Order: sequence, then structure tokens, then C-alpha cells
Amino acid sequence: MRQIKLPHLPSDVESGKGQKDLLTDLWYKGKETKVKQDNQEKRIHMKNIVIFGAPGSGKGTQSDLMIEHYGLGHISTGDVLRNEIKKGTELGKTAQGYIDNGQLIPDDLMVSILAKVYDGFGRGHKGVIFDGFPRTIPQAEALKKMLDERGDKIAAMIELDVPEDELMKRLILRGQQSGRADDNEETIKKRLVVYHSQTQPLIEWYKKEGLHHHINGLGTLERIFADIKNVIDNL
Repeated sequence: MRQIKLPHLPSDVESGKGQKDLLTDLWYKGKETKVKQDNQEKRIHMKNIVIFGAPGSGKGTQSDLMIEHYGLGHISTGDVLRNEIKKGTELGKTAQGYIDNGQLIPDDLMVSILAKVYDGFGRGHKGVIFDGFPRTIPQAEALKKMLDERGDKIAAMIELDVPEDELMKRLILRGQQSGRADDNEETIKKRLVVYHSQTQPLIEWYKKEGLHHHINGLGTLERIFADIKNVIDNL
């Protein structure tokens, strides 16, 4: 049988071993490209959402509806923190130390705790709702970095906007129904002042990122959720 030379290949590829090595290299490159394409497709379809709004704006209710409708995961900063402390994990113990000393939990520690919970959803999840985090621009930047390290990103920041007088009514009613001591008029006013002073810059940051979506949070649950669905379905 006459051997056909391949002039465009190095001389060692003319041997069976060389051809095998070349085919192996091509296979790995193809596999690598496929993995990158799969990751990119996953990144496009994964819908990580930051839900944003003042106390009493309905974040919990709308999060529950999103979880039921889209099968999203949910990370509530307060719940996560309490769970880590209750389980006595190293991160929980460290967080408890700050709390016991009357100190705020550092952003890097909070992001480490959130990263642990986020990774717990596995690589095939449909997306996660971040509820209660971020609250400052440094936290938003840290969250972006954490997700980017995993090849993921935030798909949208959804802001539930409710007038302050309505927030007051809702929170006072909630306090009466639940007996929560912190839902009194004086405490509520302080919480809203803190919310507006801290979060307005964050809204502007997400606008610059092209991720901010404003939702009128005043109205029926059905209408508000329909507006949210319109945002998510078009991501």
C-alpha cells in the first residue's frame, strides 16, 4: 500500500503515534470547547436574581412565588446566618463572635457563608434568589466577584418599590399580628431611614450594570408577580 504524506503535519505525525497524539489533542480541544460552550449556555439560562426592597415591600411573598413558578433556589441572608450559627459551623462560630461583640459581620465573611450555601445548590441549578444581600456597593462587588469565579452572574436586580406610608401601614399591621417588638412606628422609621441612605447608591450601581428593574410594589400580588415574570421571562 502506498503511504500518503501529509506535508502540512510535522514529520513525527506521519507515524501512527504522531497521528494518535494529534487526534488526542484535537479530541481534548474539542472537549474543552464543548465544556466552554456548555458553561456559556448555562450562564445564559441560569437566572440568579437579587430581590430588593424596603422592609414590608413584599420580598418574601414574591420570592415564594418565584421559587414555585421557576424552581429557583433562595438565599435569605438572615436565615443563612442563623442556620450557620445554630449548626455550630466554623463560619457560624466566627459570625457569632462578631455579633456577641456588637460588631457588624465583615463582608468577606458574609460572602464566604453565602458562597458555601450557593455551592450547595450544585452546578445544575436554575438560579438563586439573593434576598437581603447585597445592601451596599462593596457587597454587590463582592457578590459579583464570587459568582464570576464560578462562571456565573446576576441576571437581574428586581426592586420592589412601595411608598413609605404604605410600608408603615404594612409593618405596623405585621407587628400587631405577629407580636414582633421591632415593628413599632419609631423603630420602623429608623429602619426606613437606614434603608434609603444605604440602598439608593446600590440602586444606581445596578443601573450602571444594566441589571436594575423597577417594579411597582403597590397593588395586587397577582399584578406585581405578573410584572416580575415579565422581567424574568425576558432575561
